[in-house]
Amino acid sequence: MSRRNKNRPRGAQTEQGVSNAVNVADAFSNPLFHLGYGSQSPLEATEYPLTRMTDNYALLNSLYRGNWVVQNVIGLMVDDMLREWYTVKGVSPDAMTALDKLERRVGLRECLNEGLRWGRLYGGAAGLILIKGQDDLSQPLDLNMVYPGSFQGLYILDRWQGITPNIGLTIERGKEVPTSYSINDGNGHTVANVHASRVIRFIGRDLPRIERQTEMYWGESELEALYNEVVAHDNVSANMAALTFQANVNTMEVKGMEQLLSMSSPAVQRRFWQVMQAQAALRSNFGMQLVEQGNKLTNTQYSFAGLRDVYESMCQNLCGASHYPMTKLFGRSPGGLNATGESDSRNYYEYVDSQREAKLRPVLEKLLPIMAMSAWGVVPDDMSIEFPPLWTPTARENAEIGKIKAEAALAAFQANALPLDTTLQELKAIGDETGLFASITDDQIAAGAGKTAADVQMLRDPLLGYGLEEAPGEVSENANAETGNE
Repeated sequence: MSRRNKNRPRGAQTEQGVSNAVNVADAFSNPLFHLGYGSQSPLEATEYPLTRMTDNYALLNSLYRGNWVVQNVIGLMVDDMLREWYTVKGVSPDAMTALDKLERRVGLRECLNEGLRWGRLYGGAAGLILIKGQDDLSQPLDLNMVYPGSFQGLYILDRWQGITPNIGLTIERGKEVPTSYSINDGNGHTVANVHASRVIRFIGRDLPRIERQTEMYWGESELEALYNEVVAHDNVSANMAALTFQANVNTMEVKGMEQLLSMSSPAVQRRFWQVMQAQAALRSNFGMQLVEQGNKLTNTQYSFAGLRDVYESMCQNLCGASHYPMTKLFGRSPGGLNATGESDSRNYYEYVDSQREAKLRPVLEKLLPIMAMSAWGVVPDDMSIEFPPLWTPTARENAEIGKIKAEAALAAFQANALPLDTTLQELKAIGDETGLFASITDDQIAAGAGKTAADVQMLRDPLLGYGLEEAPGEVSENANAETGNE
């Protein structure tokens, strides 16, 4: 075994001690056991041809329409990305109500679902921003020309049917994108040229720069990376279904079978087939079969042991390739002792969070100023988008989180590191995450301004300020007793 430089000869010693030099690539090689570079082994025969399956429009359509696993791979991720809608910080509740009405009127969530779905399936899709009164789509979008009530939603087009990038590039969010697009009708004729500022892009899986250029600055279909796993899963499933027909096979030995089928007259063969049909009818109706004395009838049963493990392996490979847990993609609870699938679901929702940031946030940040001008007539300077968490902790987890954070805040307060008002603010902030301490009011926080733990303790201790000999209650009782005696 050796690892040599590409230009350095590797030789095999002969009986005379002479080395036959052979140039090899810089790779692992063990010719004696047919391992590594240059050996004749199945591993070395493996190749990875560049197919670019994303360009096969008919195959992608066939897979999506005829395979429920593919539909789940494409659609479930999008549904989870849009399940918890975004929130806008820095605006009043009345402004949010107006924005919600606008989104419902134009069907924004449905349009985004469609665009993200076709972007994952075809590697790219686009949404044309529709604004009433702006007919010249070739010009850049001017926010000052977006009047109240003018935003009409998105018109979704996939990369193969309706929109084509034109020549010319610009930089958008650090990536090269076309400066304009052509909108085509059903016959392939260009009906409009659209500036890039009026187009929302939905991209599939990211590609290296040269491959992105090959795909006309779109992405890769989600199905291209997991196509082989889909094929393996479907073939294993179909073969398992076919084996059920062979689960119970009856075999009957007939003397002179070859002569009967090859040399007998058609009338004799016809009588033989009639006997077989009558026996099949008797077996189907009464569960028994009559044969002539001397004929041997045997029953063969097929064992399905091990098939479940093979099928589970195919499902797990498909889950790994598609970033879905078993519970999500196949709707089945995980197997194994004490398996709950909670960790898999948590990892999945963390991945969905990353997809919201990478795929959904750029879309919303481009649309939100337009919707703000249409709904409010102005774009607030401090407006920002936040996504609520997809994974919600259980009541026990919330209690544990609240306990840990509250103990930390109280420890800092007791050490005089935080004043009372700041401590109360920290406790109230825990309520945003866990629901605990949410009843703390602003008046209570303001009343604790500047007070330390020592100040609070002095107010609560009745002995402080009155000396150590008598408590205030005892002084009052002694005074009353003396007055009564007099």
